[in-house]
Amino acid sequence: MSMATAIPKTEHQAQVPALLQVAGLAKRYGEQLALADISFAVQEREVLGLIGPNGAGKTTLLETIAGILPSNGGQVLWRDAPLSLRERREVMFYLPDALRPWQDQHVISVIKFFAEVYDRPDALVAQTLRALDLAPVLRQRVLTLSKGYARRLMLALALITPQPLLLMDEPFDGFDLKQTRAIRGVLRDLAGGGRTLVLAIHQLIDAERVCDRFVLLADGRVRGIGTLDELRARSGKHAAGLEDVFLALT
Repeated sequence: MSMATAIPKTEHQAQVPALLQVAGLAKRYGEQLALADISFAVQEREVLGLIGPNGAGKTTLLETIAGILPSNGGQVLWRDAPLSLRERREVMFYLPDALRPWQDQHVISVIKFFAEVYDRPDALVAQTLRALDLAPVLRQRVLTLSKGYARRLMLALALITPQPLLLMDEPFDGFDLKQTRAIRGVLRDLAGGGRTLVLAIHQLIDAERVCDRFVLLADGRVRGIGTLDELRARSGKHAAGLEDVFLALT
């Protein structure tokens, strides 16, 4: 699994409207403010990291963008046009964390079902199985899978879908160091192939190695947006890693 490099933006690309814009998004649970005036843009073919500790609002933000949770304010735009809930299902696919459905089904049956629903070619399915090394468990029931293989299965389903934007909550959860490196390569290759990814990640080392830009979240608010170099400049820590920059800005 190769690691694709980040794709530099041309002058033409810089003039194209952002693929996705989140504008003033807010979410409340009763009196508790979970998201406060969240605004950022996602460019086509980039890997954007939503960075923050547990409880920062990352999952709530993804679910609100995807339309699973209703917002209490703000908009989600696609190339400057508002997105209805139906339209969101057409352009984005959301992969939650810790999901293991269809437990009595065999892995291969679940994958074939997804491929048929989205009318995806056999070659793409085969390529996805190879990329995620799922061959050893294709005949197993989902219930029997280890945490790592269960996560690979769910990643495979996301990769099979045709939506241009993938929203993923903790894509490296359940993987060891070697497996995480391989999955980073798969995700970078996806972006290199034309898809756009928004990843909620709390492991900052992994985020630093896979993402082009970052949205720093703390207590449901945006505390910084930009590349690592841009965030370093804002924090005054010009040689720091993402962890130190995050702590400085939050």
